[in-house]
Amino acid sequence: MDFALDPQVDAIRLKIRAFVEERLIPLESDPVSFDEHENIAKPLLEALRAEAKAQGLWALQMPKERGGGGLAMTGLAACYEEMNRSIFGPVVFHGAAPDDGNMRVLNMVATPAQKDRWLQPIIDGRLQSSFVMTEPDGCGSDPSLTYTRATRKGNDRWVIHGRKHFITGAAEAKHFILMARTSDDDREGLTAFLYHADQPGWRITRRIPIMGPEEHGGHCEIEYEGLEIPDEDVLMGVGDGLRVTQIRLGPARLTHCMRWTGMGRRALEIAMARIEQRMSFGTRLADKESVQQMVAQAAMELDIGRLLTMRAAWLLDQGSLARKEISMAKIVVADALHRATDTALQLLGAKGYSKDTPVEWMYRYARQARLVDGASEVHRMVLANFLRRQGRHFFEWGLYGKG
Repeated sequence: MDFALDPQVDAIRLKIRAFVEERLIPLESDPVSFDEHENIAKPLLEALRAEAKAQGLWALQMPKERGGGGLAMTGLAACYEEMNRSIFGPVVFHGAAPDDGNMRVLNMVATPAQKDRWLQPIIDGRLQSSFVMTEPDGCGSDPSLTYTRATRKGNDRWVIHGRKHFITGAAEAKHFILMARTSDDDREGLTAFLYHADQPGWRITRRIPIMGPEEHGGHCEIEYEGLEIPDEDVLMGVGDGLRVTQIRLGPARLTHCMRWTGMGRRALEIAMARIEQRMSFGTRLADKESVQQMVAQAAMELDIGRLLTMRAAWLLDQGSLARKEISMAKIVVADALHRATDTALQLLGAKGYSKDTPVEWMYRYARQARLVDGASEVHRMVLANFLRRQGRHFFEWGLYGKG
């Protein structure tokens, strides 16, 4: 693959960089910019989103005919990295989870009528969405452990009973993609359903407190007590739920990596500015060999993660599922983000532990990276299984013209 960016993509990236530097980063130091859950305050967010739209920097992952930017995955890798140099960036440009992954899967597999009803309002930013899979007694990394059940009612609808938890954005979402069991078949027992927040038969029982800052709508526990969903709101087909999760979660994991490399870079930038100025025992911190070892290791790990992310993005653009490449990127970038934020906090000292910089926010946020969208241990298991099946072919380079 060619690592040079297309000039048009690079022009977009540079516009994002300027927006982040001029409009977003200055806001991070003002407590008024934050809501009670440590995310960007909604009125400020809406104003900034209008600016991003006006500059053509909105929903870059979506088709141009639906109001997006139409970028391929490799272009998104560069642009999402720039966005997340600010902790506010992804949501301002409409590149944040869970909307990012939900828009992508709906655009890929929904019917034209479903796209008009369920997808377009999300693209337009008129409402939020949520992906409802994880369960307190069942599935997390393993969707087959889904116990929430959909049963037939008459000839044209389904009734849902069960519990879900850690559902990101649920308290603010209006459109939901819900995974439920429709049979006991191991491969075709799950089905994906679409429903609106105003439909009866479900409720949020609590917003689960977490260690880090929260997305808008938090991470919620939900009970389903007779939610009825018509056949027309089944996504793909009955029994296709596992396919829906695979289609959604692979690219979603990779877009996490794209954003995390940007956050890791920013943490190091803050630390580098500090160690170039901070004097200790007669020399600047930046001149001390032990400090150089720390920042070099963190920067190297971030760049390895960026390269793995770009390789997986390129493979997705070629039509590959890139399962093992996405797993590699997810493991490495999650660790690299933690290394970068931990290194930055250590070098900033008490200033890093305080709220005088966004590093402590990033540090708390970074711990989830090794858990969300599949724990690192699960992705290592995926890689081990590929190695057992492929043997020496695990390491093949690939040929031009062949995905």
